[in-house]
Amino acid sequence: MNAPFALTREYVREADLRQSDEVARIEGFVAEHGGSLFHRPVWLQAVETGTGQRALGLVAEKAGVLTGWLPLTEVQSPFFGRMLASSGFAVEGGILAETDKTAAKLGRAVRELALRRACPTVELRGGPAGAEWTVRTDSHCGFVAPLAADDDEQLKWIPRKQRAEVRKGLRKNLRVTTGTAPVDRRAHYAVYAESVRNLGTPVFPKSLFDAVLDSLDADILTVWDGQDPVASVLSLYHGGAVMPYWGGGTWAARQLRGNDRMYFELMLHGRHRGCDRFDFGRSKTGSGAYHFKKNWGFEPEPLSYATWTALGHEARDADPTSDRHQARISLWKRLPLPIANRIGPLIARGLG
Repeated sequence: MNAPFALTREYVREADLRQSDEVARIEGFVAEHGGSLFHRPVWLQAVETGTGQRALGLVAEKAGVLTGWLPLTEVQSPFFGRMLASSGFAVEGGILAETDKTAAKLGRAVRELALRRACPTVELRGGPAGAEWTVRTDSHCGFVAPLAADDDEQLKWIPRKQRAEVRKGLRKNLRVTTGTAPVDRRAHYAVYAESVRNLGTPVFPKSLFDAVLDSLDADILTVWDGQDPVASVLSLYHGGAVMPYWGGGTWAARQLRGNDRMYFELMLHGRHRGCDRFDFGRSKTGSGAYHFKKNWGFEPEPLSYATWTALGHEARDADPTSDRHQARISLWKRLPLPIANRIGPLIARGLG
């Protein structure tokens, strides 16, 4: 008498991301339900390969059919503690479910999983969240705009003041390359590492960039002044959008307008690759990067992030803009680059 009920009951369980058929089912669910790149198991696996932080996930299932998915990275850091992030090293993620009821089940299940795995914090970077979660919509904004029909229209789309900066970059004797070869990877890492050091932030392990380039649709665009890379960005491609994800410039790029040239060239490159949108990623609301993207003509869209902290624990604080980290950031900016590049990845792999 109980068999029909059992067959239609919805279950939540841990996903087995070591099984190729399980991964394929989840990839299909993400594609069917319009999930982001950061919902994909392949993203979690690239992060695990590149940082050592474990790829996990919860699936909801009914009568053998997936009804929900929550991608997770178990992040461990001696500096910032342990957490489950959806998704790790991502700007999007969170619960992907067919119904609110399923989403609520996944929300309960991830809190239980966090307690079992001694992770006092869970972060959902998007998606639904219930009353048990602390939800913020004022911390970050996303910036997405359609790409223009041709190169001239793309330049005209940029607001006048920023367009003038792009034109200055176009008049410089700079060279632009794209690819994923070792020379592209070396140039990108050199530029990115210097850029984040100058901002007071530890650089991610090079192995993370290699893992993403090796397993996802991604490439590197670099702007060169002679033989010197001055601006470089590793971009991701998903669902018709190009997303400059890890990019930066050297001090020389400022005078050369290397970053302005880089982002404009990436807009053109993305359209030539078949993209119809430029996803400028997220920025802290009101930050310098936030205003930089607005100057390019992008309208900010508030993002919804949810956190849960177990009773008796303090909320995790890895926010580089928080007061408690300002002295460390100031010190990091003064570190010699070889030292910052040596110890930075050991810290950054735990940021999540």
